[in-house]
Amino acid sequence: MTDTSNTPPTEGEAQAARPSRLHILMRFIPLIAPVLLWAVPCWVLLHSGQHWPLPVTLLGTALFALGLICMPLAMVRGHGRRQQDPAAIVGDTLLGSSWVLFTWSVLLGVLLRLALTLADVGDSQGRARTVTWAVLGVTAVLLAWGYAEARRVPRVRRVDVRLPRLGAGLDGLRVVLITDTHYGPLDRARWSARVCETVNTLEADLVCHTGDIADGTAERRRTQAAPLGTVRATRARVYVTGNHEYYSEAQGWVDLMDELGWEPLRNRHLLLERGGDTLVVAGVDDVTAESSGLAGHRAHLAGALDGADPDLPVLLLAHQPKFVDRAAAAGIDLQLSGHTHGGQIWPFHHLVRLDQPALAGLSHHGPRTLLYTSRGTGFWGPPFRVFAPSEITLLVLRGPHRATSPQR
Repeated sequence: MTDTSNTPPTEGEAQAARPSRLHILMRFIPLIAPVLLWAVPCWVLLHSGQHWPLPVTLLGTALFALGLICMPLAMVRGHGRRQQDPAAIVGDTLLGSSWVLFTWSVLLGVLLRLALTLADVGDSQGRARTVTWAVLGVTAVLLAWGYAEARRVPRVRRVDVRLPRLGAGLDGLRVVLITDTHYGPLDRARWSARVCETVNTLEADLVCHTGDIADGTAERRRTQAAPLGTVRATRARVYVTGNHEYYSEAQGWVDLMDELGWEPLRNRHLLLERGGDTLVVAGVDDVTAESSGLAGHRAHLAGALDGADPDLPVLLLAHQPKFVDRAAAAGIDLQLSGHTHGGQIWPFHHLVRLDQPALAGLSHHGPRTLLYTSRGTGFWGPPFRVFAPSEITLLVLRGPHRATSPQR
């Protein structure tokens, strides 16, 4: 493994990405989302023809009002300046629960009621109460399942990736990708250790972490991140920053990963050599790095590739999939990213697609560039994953002609 020096950015390179439609939308969501998340289910379950006894209606309405008040307060106390972990857990759980309840109140509130009406099942009160119990039942099942999905060790997803410029000596190279571990208010030190144990069973040549290690500073989440130091790779362990590092003293995370034996690829590259062939392994800071105001942090692809032979294949680590436009313009062979969580809680993936060109899996961009987007290894905020399972990814790189006996 050959190390190349960090290169200062050129003045002419494009700066931070333009505000996307999702970013514009996000400016207004905090004002209206809590009201919609709690008011819509309250109306569908209690006030749309059920005619519950008055005590039931009053108690149910009070619970929804309490959720509407407590959720934003807990989120602010948990994720604001105070960063109180118990409050964050309460706020995140209420957020995920209300999202699932809202989604299925809308879907079943319309579709099931319409189906019951067309089938002429029962009277209007009976149909309304059937919808209420159906929504509550589906929500309870999805939240229980989603919690189990979020807290388990991710399954390994194996993907063969064919790169036309990959030399025969590198055929069969095993690249393990973990990303978006999001160590946070819920202590997941044991989960972290089990994830690293799973990674070590994959006999990786190269292990990559594409950012969003944690929510909180390196000092605060050190215990949960410490097992990353046990990860083994025959060639290298490499890391790039995600947007969440820039909410929590990013340089502290860069320093900790370096301390744990990982190579922070901050706009630089390494050369991975095997069997007489070479792969350029490059990395860039997250696209939000420059706006963080942290000196020296920015996404700088030209600097990451400075000094690399343009005839060599390039594997690029970039936290957000939308960086692939720049990667494709530069002729990158394969970009590895995370960030999307695969939507995490369906149907949030529709909002993610407003901001990112890919949600999960392998996709083609331009004449040469492939992008692999991981659904993430952990979870952010709400401790639920609904129809968006987490993953540890094993990518086996293949050249145009497979070697008969790949070297290790």
